[in-house]
Amino acid sequence: MGSNNFLNPLESVIHGILKVVEPNPEDWKIRFQVIEELRSVVESVESLRGATVEEYGSFASNLFSKWGDLDISIQLANGLYISDAGKRRKVALLGDLQKALRLRGVWRKLQLISHARVPILKFESRLSSISCDISIDNLAGRMKSKFFLWIDKIDERFRMMVLLVKEWAKSHGINDPKNGSFNSFSLTLLVIFHFQTCAPSILPPLRDIYHGNMIDDLKGVRTDAEQHIAQVCTGNISRFRSRRSMPANRCSLAELFLSFLAKFAQLDMKAGKLGICPYTGEWVELERNKRWMPKTYALFIEDPFEQPENSARTVSNKNLGRISEVFVMTHRRLVSSSQDRLDLLGPRSQLSQFVTRPLVTIPSYGTAPFTQQMQRASRHTPEQTQRPNHTMGMAHHGNGHSSIVRPWWDIQAAVVQHPISIHTTNWRARPEDGIGSSNNMCPQPNASSHHPQVHRPQYKPLQHAWKPRLGRDETS
Repeated sequence: MGSNNFLNPLESVIHGILKVVEPNPEDWKIRFQVIEELRSVVESVESLRGATVEEYGSFASNLFSKWGDLDISIQLANGLYISDAGKRRKVALLGDLQKALRLRGVWRKLQLISHARVPILKFESRLSSISCDISIDNLAGRMKSKFFLWIDKIDERFRMMVLLVKEWAKSHGINDPKNGSFNSFSLTLLVIFHFQTCAPSILPPLRDIYHGNMIDDLKGVRTDAEQHIAQVCTGNISRFRSRRSMPANRCSLAELFLSFLAKFAQLDMKAGKLGICPYTGEWVELERNKRWMPKTYALFIEDPFEQPENSARTVSNKNLGRISEVFVMTHRRLVSSSQDRLDLLGPRSQLSQFVTRPLVTIPSYGTAPFTQQMQRASRHTPEQTQRPNHTMGMAHHGNGHSSIVRPWWDIQAAVVQHPISIHTTNWRARPEDGIGSSNNMCPQPNASSHHPQVHRPQYKPLQHAWKPRLGRDETS
C-alpha cells in the first residue's frame, strides 16, 4: 500500500497525548514524598520492625503516567535471605499497617483486599491524592518491573507505546481489572508481544533475555539472586543492542498503534484456540500446551516471568467481546475515509480540533531522550496535574484556589500553547522497512493518488542474532 497524508497529523496527536500524560519532575517528587511518609508509618509498626519500603509496578519501571497509581512492597526483615511470608501472615501485617495509617490521619479510602491472590492494602494520600497499593514481600513484582525498565533500553518506542495503549484502554473502559478487563501488566505484555511479532521485529522473545522462570530463581541470598538476574538480562540486552544483522523496524508510533489494533481486533475469536506467549514471542495453540489446560479463562496471556500463570485472568468472558469491539472500532475510525481519522480516544475526544491548530513537530529519536525533550518544551499547568474523572469540573488546591479540570484527552490547549520545535527527518516508506498490508507489519490505510510524502522520526531500533546467556538452572 502507498503512503497516506493522515499519518503525520495522527503521529502529532499521539505525541500530543504523550506530552500530556508524561510525568514531570513534580510528579516524581510527590511520589517519593508519599513513599517517605509511608516509610515513617511502617517504622512505627512493631510487627513490621526492620522491614523496607520498596516501589514496584509502573513507577519502578518508568511506565507510569502523571496520574498513575503507586505500587509498594513491604519487604520483611529476614537477614540476608529472601523473605516469603504466607498469605495469612501477609493479611495480618497489612491489617496492622491499616490501623497505623488510620491513626496518622493523612490517608483515606483504606481498603484491605484479603481474598486476592496477592493480598493488598489500598489507600489514597490526602495530601497528594495519589492512590497506593501495598503488598507484603512482593519481590517478584519488583523484579518484573525492573525487567520492563531494562528492555526499554532496546527501543524507546516501547515506553511511549505502553503509555499510549494504557491511556487509550482507560478511555474506553478496558483497563479496569475490577470490572473484567485488562490490568496494566497484561496490556504491557500485549505491547511486548506486538513488538515481537511485527515485521521486522523490534523485541526478541523474552526467553532470549532470560531463559526459564525468573521468579523461580528468586531464592537464597537476596543480593546474589538479584545480581544474577540483572547480569543475565542486561548482558543479553547489550548483545541484542550490539547486533545489526537483521533489518531495522522504523515504523512510526502511528503505524505501530494501527498494527497493534489490527493484530488484536479479533481477539475474542482467537482466544478460544490460541494463547499469547511473550516468552516465545508466538501465538500458541491452547490444546498443545498442557500447562495451560484445562482452559478456564476467557483469554490467556502467559506471564513470561512466572509461567504458566495467566496475566489476563481478570478478563471475563462477558467483556472479551466488548474488548475486541473497542479494538475494531478504534482501528476503523483511524483508517476510515468517512470518519474523523483523528478520533483516537472515542467520540467524546476533542482531539479533532487539535489538527486545526499548528501541529506539534514530531521529535527526532536520535537526539535527547523524548521525556527530557517534553519536560523542557512545556510547563505543566495546575489543570494538567489533576486527574479528571473523564468529565469537566473544578479542582480545589490546598492553597485555597480552584482551577478548571479538563477531560484528560483534551490535549488541544496543553499542546498548542507549548508548541515543540524539534528537528525531524523526512522518510519515505520502502519495501524493506516492512510497511505492508499484513497485520504483522506497520499498515498503511487505503492509498489515494498524489498524497504528500510521509514524514517520520528517524528511529534507531536495534536488532539481534546472538546466543543468549541462560538462567541459573539452565545449561547451554
